[in-house]
Amino acid sequence: MKEQVVCKTSDIQPGEMKEASFGRQGVLVCRTPDGEFYAFMNQCIHQGAPLDKGMICGATTDKSKPGSYDYCHEGEVIRCPWHGREFSIKNEGRMLANPSKKIPSFKVRVEDESVIVYK
Repeated sequence: MKEQVVCKTSDIQPGEMKEASFGRQGVLVCRTPDGEFYAFMNQCIHQGAPLDKGMICGATTDKSKPGSYDYCHEGEVIRCPWHGREFSIKNEGRMLANPSKKIPSFKVRVEDESVIVYK
């Protein structure tokens, strides 16, 4: 099993993300508001945008009306910087608009203060 320490837990606050390397692969390490860590390929599946240049946000709910937005899953969605594609962090990086598509993900574990990515 290949594994690597990619950062310390203190490097990423809840609701934030950070670019890191896993071997020669660029990865995006995300920390959701509940403190859980996730890691994905740092490249949008649409046209290859670097996802670390995007943002972590929430999603609108079905209750949203024109001019008024209700949000949910705040801090659990990655938004691509180029075309606004949105991916669920907690749902394996699946695209919100088309859940059959997803960003490749990596397994993550935390030991002491180290965030470890592995296959």
